[in-house]
Amino acid sequence: MNARTMPPYAVMCYATGCHREAKYKIAARWSDGVISELKTYFLSCPDCLAALYLSACVKQAACRLAAGESLGDPQVFEMVRGKRDRELVRRAEFERANA
Repeated sequence: MNARTMPPYAVMCYATGCHREAKYKIAARWSDGVISELKTYFLSCPDCLAALYLSACVKQAACRLAAGESLGDPQVFEMVRGKRDRELVRRAEFERANA
């Protein structure tokens, strides 16, 4: 390994007290009319996914937007090391199960 390469590291679940590795990203599509990106609410392990998804829905509903901004509903994406947001696979079955 050279000085520029960092070793892979585990990304941990955001749930309080959870020490498991995150496997899912809970995020909503945000745009200001020019730029668009995924607004991340939580990274989650499988066991905490339902609770964190519901919390993301509450946060999204309370979000205030500036003129020209848009924010979609929270969505669940499977995290894959080395993949960019636009490459992540959406796991809508988890959204329906926790709606």
